[in-house]
Amino acid sequence: MKESQTLENLDQEFWNSKYENNLTGWDLGEVSPPIKTYIDQIENKDLKILIPGAGNAYEAKYLIDNGFTNVTVIDIAPKLISKLQKDFKNNPNIHLIHGDFFKHEGAYDLIIEQTFFCAIHPSLRPKYVQKMKSLLSDEGKLCGLLFDREFVGGPPFEGNKEEYLDLMEGNLKIEKMEKCYNSHPARKDTELWINLKK
Repeated sequence: MKESQTLENLDQEFWNSKYENNLTGWDLGEVSPPIKTYIDQIENKDLKILIPGAGNAYEAKYLIDNGFTNVTVIDIAPKLISKLQKDFKNNPNIHLIHGDFFKHEGAYDLIIEQTFFCAIHPSLRPKYVQKMKSLLSDEGKLCGLLFDREFVGGPPFEGNKEEYLDLMEGNLKIEKMEKCYNSHPARKDTELWINLKK
């Protein structure tokens, strides 16, 4: 049985080694279908968008390919950011940051959640909610996917709707949190779609 990771060792070396050794089982290899569907209905291409813990940044690439002009990606793994800098070389519409999400500052119209929440240690979840609240503009939205399932060990770390409701209520306005109908086949019946506001 895989031993659960402690808070202290979920650092940039941990995540760097995942990418160096291709241990990225969470990686779909493409933009997540529910997020693609959501992006397709956004009319304002100038929204200020943040994708924390973006991994291989398929969602960011999809945004850029579809004319979005203000996308920021932040990830703790330097190897990953270095790769993305090559992938998006000289593209003024995307900002790539190697850094700690919890130290990031800004105000965003849309923050996309895609396997970031499940990657952080559960003890940081209240801090995640407060940080998201601080990073959203007045009319900003936090949209994306949360796992609704159990995992052995972690990361990824498990979670469920009841826990998320307890965590979010009183901090973020829950516009939607429901079972996802159009998940990737590999994640069928294990995801919740969220749409949260400040």
